Amino acid sequence: MPKVTPRTLSGFMELLPRDQVKLEKMMQILRESYATYGFTPLDTPVIESAEVLLAKGGGETEKQIYRFQKGDSDLALRFDLTVPLAKYVAANYANLSFPFRRYQIGKVYRGERAQRGRFREFYQADIDVIGDGKLDIINEAEIPAIIYDTFTRLGLKNFKIRVNNRKLLNGFYAMNGMSEKAGEIMRTVDKLDKIGAQKVKQLLIDEVKMLPDKSENVLDFMAICGTNAEVIERLENYRGMDETFDQGLDELITVTKYLADFGVPEENFAIDLTIARGLDYYTGTVYETVMTAHPEIGSICSGGRYDNLAEYYTDKQLPGVGISIGLTRLFYVLQEQGLLSDEVVTSPCDALILPMSEELGYAVAAGRVLRAAGVRTQLYGEQRKFKAKMAYADKIGVPFAVLIGEDEIAAGVVSVKDMASGEQRKLSPVEAAAFIKAAVAEKNRGALIKEGVK
Repeated sequence: MPKVTPRTLSGFMELLPRDQVKLEKMMQILRESYATYGFTPLDTPVIESAEVLLAKGGGETEKQIYRFQKGDSDLALRFDLTVPLAKYVAANYANLSFPFRRYQIGKVYRGERAQRGRFREFYQADIDVIGDGKLDIINEAEIPAIIYDTFTRLGLKNFKIRVNNRKLLNGFYAMNGMSEKAGEIMRTVDKLDKIGAQKVKQLLIDEVKMLPDKSENVLDFMAICGTNAEVIERLENYRGMDETFDQGLDELITVTKYLADFGVPEENFAIDLTIARGLDYYTGTVYETVMTAHPEIGSICSGGRYDNLAEYYTDKQLPGVGISIGLTRLFYVLQEQGLLSDEVVTSPCDALILPMSEELGYAVAAGRVLRAAGVRTQLYGEQRKFKAKMAYADKIGVPFAVLIGEDEIAAGVVSVKDMASGEQRKLSPVEAAAFIKAAVAEKNRGALIKEGVK
């Protein structure tokens, strides 16, 4: 029988054990950070009815979705975590408390062209706050503040959360007689970072059918920049020309103020009028987050305010605000740039017990003592030479080897070897457990992303 060549499909990521542990640690930090702000975990099915996922229908989503038949069922893989959330809230409305705050970390699937930093299967890490009928604007400031806190816990320093408001943009287009084309304009302007102002201008003229002077007005408005206070001061010049614009400006000022109150430094957030987000359901504040040292990667975290999350599933008004970290993309960039710390423990265990005699009873008992104290412990039971055992310990990167020979058994101790320094000490199993636990905790105190990375 011919062998099948093992291969991973393009756009799907598989990691070696040490990198997988680092990804899991990132997820754990995210979970702890989100839980700190009172978000509850949620999991939804990877497979849904295509009718449910495509309730809105059309556009790029339908082109990219993985869709298949199983018997008479028309099924699809989820392409994000927001649509399943909408279905979940609509289906469980009577059993939920509002505002409903949930986080979810899970894989999603999009059949788009695989390229650097873009995958067909990837993890998203979402947080959303859903209101019943209404939702206070403070939530629109808290969401990016949580992202700042989360990225800081990871050790990431050089990032910027860019903030805008769709009402501000809609009002600007209305006062310039462009309301009918506002959606098209925003989707086109959203490409500024990718293709530049000149190409965007040409798209506005050729595809959106705007007059050259109108396209210039749009690009001039989008070019307003400076400190947050300077941008707001210039936007104030437009006040009174359009009610929607004024509402958007007031919301932007409020969000900016609260972000500072939440402790987010201005160096990590900025008003950016080019941010519109391509999705039409955003109605207020919108966000995109970039690694400033790697702008070519694009947004690693984005989201915003929407006024009716579940309009395709229920008549109830369920406004919300949320943000999503493209976790696989973020991990890929950090890994590619060598920014993931090698200091954190990535071994499957903290201690590897290496018996040096045929009698394994004492080694088994010592392992029980270590595990009872919370030390992740593996017993190496293979009958191999000492050199081979130590080579295995090196290969899995275990921080401590616990050597047990006839002398240790007779003395009721174990020999604990620090694999990094080579230092070795004899301790009772209880003492060894306390020593290893403290040492590993110290190793894991460092940031997952390398200290000093700018």
